Amino acid sequence: MKAFKAWGRQTVTALALYGLAGLAPAAELVIGQVAPLSGVLASTGHQMVVGGQIYFDAINAQGGIHGAKIRHEVVDDGYKVAETVRLTREMLARPEVVALFGFAGTANVTQLLTDGVLDVGGAALVAPYTGGESLRTPFNPWIFHVRAGYADEAEHMVQQLTTLGMKRIAVMYQDDGFGKAGLLGVTNALDKRQLKLAVAASYERNTDKVEEAVKKIKASDAQAIIMVSVNKSTAAFMKLYRESGGGAQLYNISVVDPAELVKLAGLKNAHGLGISQVVPYPYMANLPVVREYQALLKKYAPKELVNYTSFEEFVGAKVLVEALRRAGPNPTRAKVVKALESMGSYDTGGITVGYSPSNRVGSRYVEVTVIGSTGKLLK
Repeated sequence: MKAFKAWGRQTVTALALYGLAGLAPAAELVIGQVAPLSGVLASTGHQMVVGGQIYFDAINAQGGIHGAKIRHEVVDDGYKVAETVRLTREMLARPEVVALFGFAGTANVTQLLTDGVLDVGGAALVAPYTGGESLRTPFNPWIFHVRAGYADEAEHMVQQLTTLGMKRIAVMYQDDGFGKAGLLGVTNALDKRQLKLAVAASYERNTDKVEEAVKKIKASDAQAIIMVSVNKSTAAFMKLYRESGGGAQLYNISVVDPAELVKLAGLKNAHGLGISQVVPYPYMANLPVVREYQALLKKYAPKELVNYTSFEEFVGAKVLVEALRRAGPNPTRAKVVKALESMGSYDTGGITVGYSPSNRVGSRYVEVTVIGSTGKLLK
C-alpha cells in the first residue's frame, strides 16, 4: 500500500513540475482506483488491484495505448464510505485522470451517486466490485458493470435450491446497501416461486459479530442459508453455525475468497459452501482470456495465486483498455464514456461484454461453485 501511495505522490509531483516549467506532461493515461487495502475487505482489495495491474503492466510493456503509458494510481479507503467519497473527489479534481476503475462496496459506490460525485466528475467507473441493484436501477450513465447483479446471483441460487426441493431458505446479510441488495434479490426470487423467506438475520458492517444472526437462523430450522456477506463475517458465521450443530446447506454471494474462508473458518466448516460466481472458472485454462490472465499473473505477480476476484478485475481492465484505444490518441473522460457505449459486443477472449447508450450492465453470467473436501473450489 505504501508503494501505491508513493507512486501517486510521485505522479502528482511530476505533473506539478511539468506545469511549473510550462511543458506538456509526459504521454500517460492516468487511471484512478479507490480500493479497500485495509480493514475487513483488505484481502479482496489487494486481489482487485492485482487483477488490473497485471494487465496494465502488460499493455505498457507493449508500448502503451497510442504511444501513451497507463499510470494506475491506487488509494486505500479502508471500505469506509466517507473515505471513498473523499478520495474520489480528490481524484476527479485532477484533470489528467481519464477514468476510474474497480471500486468496491455497494454502499460506497451508491454514495458517490447520491452525492453527485460522478455527475460532477464526468468520468466512467469501470468494473466496480459490486452487484448492487441501486447502481443499476435507475439508470446512471457513469458506471459500467462487468459483472452480473446480486439479483441475478440470488435468482440462480434460489433456482438451484428449489430444484433440489428446498423451500425453507434463510438469509444472513450485512446491514448496509450491499447486504440489503442481496436480501432483496433472494426475497424477489422466492416471491416469484410463491415462497416466503424463512428468516433474515443481519450483522453490523465492518465487523464479524454474527452471534445473534446464528441464533436467529438456527431457531428457524432453515434447510439452506444464503449469506450476503464478506470474508471475515462469512467465516465467523460458518464456524459458529457449524460448531453449534447447524446443518443447513450454506451459500454465499460472489464477493468472497474461498481460500480466505478456508483459512479463517477451517476446512471442516467451509467444506460444501456454495459460492455464486459472475465470471467463468479461472483455474482451468480452457478460455483464451483465462490463459492470458494466468500467464500475466505468473509474469507480473508471480507470488499471487489464481483468484476469482483478480480474474474479474483483469477482465474489467481489458474492457477499460479497449475503451481507451477506441477513444483515440488524446482521450478525454467524455470520449472514454462514448467509447464504452460503442462496445456493443466486445469479446475479451471467451467472455463477451456489451454496452450501449442505454445499457451499462455488460454481463449477466452466473454459475455456482463449491468448496471441495481438500479446500479447492470445484465447478
